[in-house]
Amino acid sequence: MKKIKPPHYWHEAKKFLSKKDKKLAKIINQYDGHLVTRNDPFYSLCRSIIGQQISVKAADSIWLKFEKVIKKIKPINLIKLPRAKLVSIGLSRQKILYLRTIAKEFFDKKLDIKNLKNMSDEEAIKHLVRIKGIGIWTAQMFLIFNLNRSNIFPFSDIGLIKAISINYKKEYPLKKDQLDFFKNKWQPYTTVATWYMWRSIDPVPVAY
Repeated sequence: MKKIKPPHYWHEAKKFLSKKDKKLAKIINQYDGHLVTRNDPFYSLCRSIIGQQISVKAADSIWLKFEKVIKKIKPINLIKLPRAKLVSIGLSRQKILYLRTIAKEFFDKKLDIKNLKNMSDEEAIKHLVRIKGIGIWTAQMFLIFNLNRSNIFPFSDIGLIKAISINYKKEYPLKKDQLDFFKNKWQPYTTVATWYMWRSIDPVPVAY
């Protein structure tokens, strides 16, 4: 099996963050691995939609069922899949609508991934959130896991907030000024810091 290389900035980011934050340095030393990119934009967005506002464990469970019913994760397969099948695996009416909207965007070639790659983080998020079902969190997951952007701080992510509160002994949930503090401290590699925060509370690396 071919070994997947880390993003080009990963090693530099680890050095930078370890110097800036002693607590994070310990976590970085504790966990192997790195952000893994699945070069499949449709897959990433479907996985993010399914993971919205539920725990990683619940999302993984539904995702496994989703893979079984759809067979191959392609826009046309999702468009053709009977709604009842999607209901049967535990997807809400709203998430079914979102998944089908995204499938149609891809099928009609309205979502230009090549174009997204040339946009700034802010521009890419703005372009993605115009699609029904893609909010800021989902767009941020896409920028992290598909576009491999180095400085994405998903401020509303439950796992990130939980990990910061545990590792830095802060009361949960964190206030905006506390989140801003960590964002500013970890820039320009907030993606890498976020990945290690997730890793510190989850035995399996997060992937979308």
